[in-house]
Amino acid sequence: MKYLGLDLGSRTLGVALSDKTGLIASSYTILRHQGDYTALVSEVEKIVHECKIDEIVLGYPKNMNNTIGEKARLSEKFKKMLEDVTCKKVHLMDERLTTKQAQDILILNDTSRKKRKKVIDSLAATIILQSYLDKKEIENNGKK
Repeated sequence: MKYLGLDLGSRTLGVALSDKTGLIASSYTILRHQGDYTALVSEVEKIVHECKIDEIVLGYPKNMNNTIGEKARLSEKFKKMLEDVTCKKVHLMDERLTTKQAQDILILNDTSRKKRKKVIDSLAATIILQSYLDKKEIENNGKK
């Protein structure tokens, strides 16, 4: 199973891919947008076809108190659009603190502020996807 991980931001969409076994996530690209989700979904659809993606994992930005806010509702809307256009299953994955985790990783690796801005969303998408893959692996091992 090959997965696509997405981190939807207000101006960018971080994109990550899993390997063919669905065990390891890695950064792929960042797509820029101006809030035009229709065009953004078309870009994602191209990646889905080119990379032979089986399922999609979309970051779900819940509030820290576990409530659903405006950004989470945008993710729900984007999820529906993705499913309608790509005909792929889209999983929502809690993404609280992933951008902070990505920032911490980049700082630990002594990445300059300028370069961090360029890769942060892609790394956040990778963290979202890897979290989903790890969770799925744990669930599968529990069923054996």
